[in-house]
Amino acid sequence: MVLIEDTVEHPRARPEWYERIARFEKAHTGKALWQITNTLLPYFFLWYVMIRAVTAGYPYWIILFLAVPAGLFMVRLFVLFHDCTHGSLFPSKRANRIFGYISGILTYTPYEKWRASHWRHHATVGDLDRRGQGDFWTMTKEEYLAGSRRKRLIYRLARNPFIAFGLGPIASFLIYQRLPFGARSRREKISVHLTNLAILAILVTAALSIGLKTYFLIQLPIFFFGGMLGFWLFYIQHNYDGVFWWRHEDWDRMVAAVEGCSFYRLPRVLQWFTGSIGYHFIHHLRPLIANYSLEKCFKSEFALQKVEPLTIRKSLRSLVLHLWDEKNRKLVKFRAAKN
Repeated sequence: MVLIEDTVEHPRARPEWYERIARFEKAHTGKALWQITNTLLPYFFLWYVMIRAVTAGYPYWIILFLAVPAGLFMVRLFVLFHDCTHGSLFPSKRANRIFGYISGILTYTPYEKWRASHWRHHATVGDLDRRGQGDFWTMTKEEYLAGSRRKRLIYRLARNPFIAFGLGPIASFLIYQRLPFGARSRREKISVHLTNLAILAILVTAALSIGLKTYFLIQLPIFFFGGMLGFWLFYIQHNYDGVFWWRHEDWDRMVAAVEGCSFYRLPRVLQWFTGSIGYHFIHHLRPLIANYSLEKCFKSEFALQKVEPLTIRKSLRSLVLHLWDEKNRKLVKFRAAKN
């Protein structure tokens, strides 16, 4: 559904509703504090219960069972971290930075480095000539056919669901985010080192209190479930049946936000845990709108409600769509390249 029309007088003119939704960019301290409370308290409570379960010698399946909701709270915490990087969770820039560092430590993500990378992602989403800025590796059909056998194999492995959503979070959060690679400023590099030192302090504290074995028996399954869901959400935001990509000369930020970002309609419970991030096209239209205002923004404008939602069932189809077909302007299967 095209919401931004081209006209002779105003090519890709901004519609009236775009200016109206700017009113939702106002952050609220009370709402931010309530979100932090209803996220961290149950998250730490689940940690406490799992610590008691491990030390009491209960069956490990209980830990795995509790790791699922704990992983969901970790995803919600990352959404709050994400809002801090946009400066939208709190009205105060300092408050966003302080909680951004704290939530970044708890989610293994350096605040300044991820913030800069994520803003580059917003500035390039849907641009075929500026790929690789915080998005999943996507090749065009022509690039894939022209690539070496080794490159095609690596790309197939990277797009394999078990690797992308299983090993992907491990490679990203436990390895890549621990290194200053990709950091473009001194502040970004310092944030990496500070985050690593804080994580080290947590490990030392755990070793002196509950023991590293107990810590890892709890943290690893939480990280696995949370990381897997988090990577899936990020993947489906820009890799789905109906998404569009453009060459740079034809790229427009607002059009890319509407046609290059999904509207992922989730059940109410999952929408809460994911901080309404399913309204991703609105987030790219107005990045300063906090997660707690996205749904209100959506309901305020009939034009926004014209965007076709992506259901869970339909989203699973994206798992077999791997290549961008420039000629037909759609994602296609690997089989299309053979044909």
